[in-house]
Amino acid sequence: MGRVMLRQVALLLAVCAMLTGCVSNQVGTDFASVSKKVGPPRAGHSRVVFLQDKRSGLSMAICACEVKLDGAPLGKVVAGKYAYADRPAGRHDVLLTELMFPGETKREIVMEAGRTHFYLIKSSPRHDAAMGGAVLGGLAGLAVVSVATAGEANLGPGELVALDEATARTKLAELEAVE
Repeated sequence: MGRVMLRQVALLLAVCAMLTGCVSNQVGTDFASVSKKVGPPRAGHSRVVFLQDKRSGLSMAICACEVKLDGAPLGKVVAGKYAYADRPAGRHDVLLTELMFPGETKREIVMEAGRTHFYLIKSSPRHDAAMGGAVLGGLAGLAVVSVATAGEANLGPGELVALDEATARTKLAELEAVE
């Protein structure tokens, strides 16, 4: 009985060791590698990249934004992550939402054929105020600040800041793709 149990444990450990080698360590998910692998956008299309800076230390200015482009989800872009999509050139609608946040950020972007457009996602002033209210006053604080800031131009959790390619590629060098 002891030998059978020992063999089962040894087999289980061997399987675990093999599976550990299969787990992705995110190598190759940096933007340069992904761009090289997928190539440039098709003719008449362009690429858009949404990213958030890596954060160091504690910060209230963090949003975990779900990004949708023309209604199609691209994923949750959090600190240190990026998401991208290729779309036909022209006007497109971007929507940023966050779980439990009472509002959404809507923006129309124009994409030019053959070009990659980069947007940094930053937390909005309303988001920062609401998170501060939640920390200081819990759900009641969140509710009070949400009502008090309901007149803001951007009711959503994030702001989109257009980046030039050089700045964006520098930032993207240390970020990972959204899973």
